[in-house]
Amino acid sequence: MLTHGEIWAAIDKLAERHGLSTSGLAKRAGLDPTTFNRSKRITSDGRPRWPSTESIAKILSATGESVDAFMSLLSGISTTRRTVPLIGLAQAGEGGIFDDAGFPVGAGWDAVEFPAIGDENAYALEITGDSMAPAYRDGCVVIVSPNSPVRRGDRVVVRLKNGEVMAKELKRLSAKTLELKSLNPEHADLGYSREDVAWIARILWASQ
Repeated sequence: MLTHGEIWAAIDKLAERHGLSTSGLAKRAGLDPTTFNRSKRITSDGRPRWPSTESIAKILSATGESVDAFMSLLSGISTTRRTVPLIGLAQAGEGGIFDDAGFPVGAGWDAVEFPAIGDENAYALEITGDSMAPAYRDGCVVIVSPNSPVRRGDRVVVRLKNGEVMAKELKRLSAKTLELKSLNPEHADLGYSREDVAWIARILWASQ
C-alpha cells in the first residue's frame, strides 16, 4: 500500500539525490516553487494532500529518472515488474468480471506491466469520461488495489450493485452511507446507501 507519508518522502529523497531542495526540484520541473512545501502536504482542515500524478511525472522528466527509480524510493515497494489485468471501465460493470469482494476473476483480458505493489489481486482500470479530470482523464490507466484499506480523501473505484462502476474521491464512509466527490467541478458529488454498494477499492497509481 502506498501511504501519504511514503509518497512525500520519496519526493524528498529524489530532490536530495539531485542536490536540490524540494523548492528547487519544483522549479526545475517548471512547477510553482511551493508545490512540494511541507505546509502544502496537509490541507487547512487537517486532511492529507497528495501530490498529483502530473507533478510527479514532471519531476521525473526534469531529473531524468524513471518510474521504477521513483518506486524504489518508496518504503516496501519493489522495482520488480509484474503483469496485471487491464479492464475497461465499461467492461467492469458487466457481470462475472469481479467476485463479491471486488477481486477480478476469469481470464482473457488485456494486460499491462507495473512495478509490484504487494497486492496479488491488483489490476489496471482504464478510465472513461471526464468526471475525474484533471487528475484522471479519459483513457488514463489507474492501478487498483482491492486489498488496501480506504480512508476519507482516497481516490477509489466503486461498483454499485446495479453494475455501475465509477472512479471518485472518497468523501465520507459510514456503516449506512457512502459519499463521493467528483474532482471535476462540472460533476456533482454523489451519495449512496451502503446497501447499494457492491465494493470499494483504492486507486494506488495512475499513468497518463
